[in-house]
Amino acid sequence: MKIYTKTGDKGTTALFGGTRVPKYHIRIDSYGTVDELNSYIGLIRDQKIDPRSKEILIHVQDRLFTLGAILATDPEKAMLKSGKERLNIPKIEEEDIERLETEMDTMNDNLAPMTHFVLPGGHPTVSYCHIARCVCRRAERLATLLHHEEPIDERVLKYLNRLSDYLFVLARKLTHDLQAEEVKWIPEKI
Repeated sequence: MKIYTKTGDKGTTALFGGTRVPKYHIRIDSYGTVDELNSYIGLIRDQKIDPRSKEILIHVQDRLFTLGAILATDPEKAMLKSGKERLNIPKIEEEDIERLETEMDTMNDNLAPMTHFVLPGGHPTVSYCHIARCVCRRAERLATLLHHEEPIDERVLKYLNRLSDYLFVLARKLTHDLQAEEVKWIPEKI
């Protein structure tokens, strides 16, 4: 399989289903940002972290590929007029969202209660989590804009929302595990 096709040389790309759109299309920006997020998740997974977190992050990366496939699909080409699916696109399920919630609850049970916002940083691994969290929020904003223009499965939005929360809690957990300092944000008085 060749990596280059030369079909995008004039600034368009094909969605799953064959429709060509400009590379600046909100759908492309949405799944491109999910791809960027997936790369940051891989960077976190490559750090010295506990096996359970690595396992969850591998599952998250799988779900992000699924999410990207959903976002990369032309909705008009995905369904037949009869209402049956034309393309075999995987789905984000409620169980995927619940898995993130369960993991957050488990991590939170072993952390000090939050009394303030925390400043990103303290250790490179923790910083990677915060970067991924911010990219996830951007992906969520873009997917929300896409949903406003061309409705998508709302579980995509829900998953991205929960994933950004998960990444925040993971950052706190790794701060604890790595014995890094968690700096509380206390606004300076003017």
